[in-house]
Amino acid sequence: MSIKDQINLDLKEAMKRGEKTRLETIRSLKSAIRYAEIEAGHELDDSGTMRVITKQAKQRRDSIADFQKAGRNDLVEKEAAELAIIETYLPIQLSEAEIRTVVLAAVAELNVTDLKGMSQVMKKVMADLQGQADGKVVSQVVRDVLSER
Repeated sequence: MSIKDQINLDLKEAMKRGEKTRLETIRSLKSAIRYAEIEAGHELDDSGTMRVITKQAKQRRDSIADFQKAGRNDLVEKEAAELAIIETYLPIQLSEAEIRTVVLAAVAELNVTDLKGMSQVMKKVMADLQGQADGKVVSQVVRDVLSER
């Protein structure tokens, strides 16, 4: 079953159960996917759909951080609830230790010795971990590993 099929099933289930937050979140997710398909000019495959879902999750995380700074706890709770729903469609996120292992392998493979090669390492690691790790966490781990060298 494709990710879009799962989203459609979950949408119907949320309607039946009357889960307002889940329903609104899934509708916004479907809308973002449809918008990306219109932009691309073709239907997205699971990989493209996953990129859209990852982007939506990142937007929610950024909003949570902004709302926390502004002291808007009501909006933080709303965004956190939406993020939890969106994350059900994402693969399980790797821990920092697991990310570090992948980064160390990439650094060794690319033979990078300092921070100047960070973009090379980031490009390889993000391709390897597609959807399994947040870019900010990966960036921090790469920076830490390269700083140690």
